Amino acid sequence: MAKIVKAVDPALEKYREKKPAAKPEQFVPKSLEEFIGVIRRTPKSILSEAERARIAAVMSFEGRRVSDLMVSKNKMVFVNEKDFLGPLTLDKLYKSGFTNFPVVDNKDHVKGIIHTEALNALEIKKTDRAGKYAEKEVSYLHVDDSLEFVVSEIERTNAYYFLVLDSEEKLAGFFTVQMLLEYLLKL
Repeated sequence: MAKIVKAVDPALEKYREKKPAAKPEQFVPKSLEEFIGVIRRTPKSILSEAERARIAAVMSFEGRRVSDLMVSKNKMVFVNEKDFLGPLTLDKLYKSGFTNFPVVDNKDHVKGIIHTEALNALEIKKTDRAGKYAEKEVSYLHVDDSLEFVVSEIERTNAYYFLVLDSEEKLAGFFTVQMLLEYLLKL
């Protein structure tokens, strides 16, 4: 009997139930850093560089603060409420590249914001001063506010430009919706 089994055994091999090959152990990231590492190692045929950057930005959104993205006070361009909106002032504002300008009094207290849209519509007279065109409603954030909080403030206020205050309630810079979008989209 053993001789028969030995002779027939190779012929029966193709009919035997084959055991599936052992699957490699699946890697499960245990931290955000490990997960981002997996994304970075994913072939470019699956995820482009831009897609990788977007995923990493969204994944690290939780730990980000306003201070990570804002423009600091020393880079801002201010307008005094008594400044004439003549060609020299307008030229300075346009050349800055910003679209919003805090209007301050002689003690550097913010009195409002001038938007470039308002400046574009001006019919300038020699007596027009910046304070006349400043929007009085100003939205504020704090340097330590989370980006999640910023999103809720954007929804609540419908504002797109925020002045940022430090822990002593002094002006530290500004933050815009565009900065948030650029961070998320990594433009």
